[in-house]
Amino acid sequence: MDNTVEVIPIGVVARRAGLRVSALRYYEEAGLITPVRRIGRQRAYDETIFSSLALIGLAQEAGFTIAETRHLISGFDEKTPASARWRAMAQAKIADLTRRIEQAQRMKGFLEGLVQCQCETLDQCVRSRSEALRTLR
Repeated sequence: MDNTVEVIPIGVVARRAGLRVSALRYYEEAGLITPVRRIGRQRAYDETIFSSLALIGLAQEAGFTIAETRHLISGFDEKTPASARWRAMAQAKIADLTRRIEQAQRMKGFLEGLVQCQCETLDQCVRSRSEALRTLR
């Protein structure tokens, strides 16, 4: 019985995954993936790389940063089920998005006010809008 693991060169992984080789190197540097070994000076992976890349893709689709994705993958106790990891990460991301949406709505209101601006000089705008600027922060 042969227990050898088939290794796949980085270029083949990139091509099959629809990524650039530089993306795989970046994911490695960011601690998201690990090559099985090197063949010569080139990184090589096994078939599990594709499930790792799919997970990274899911995290990207959910809007997670590289740091958040790294936390999802390796920031929990290894016994923590995937559902608990996703739940914790999703709740934090939803709270962050809620804050961003509220800020964007304030910015939109401010910009809508600027569309109606009748000021002759920028200094005049600053004086008349200084209170509105404070609400954006």
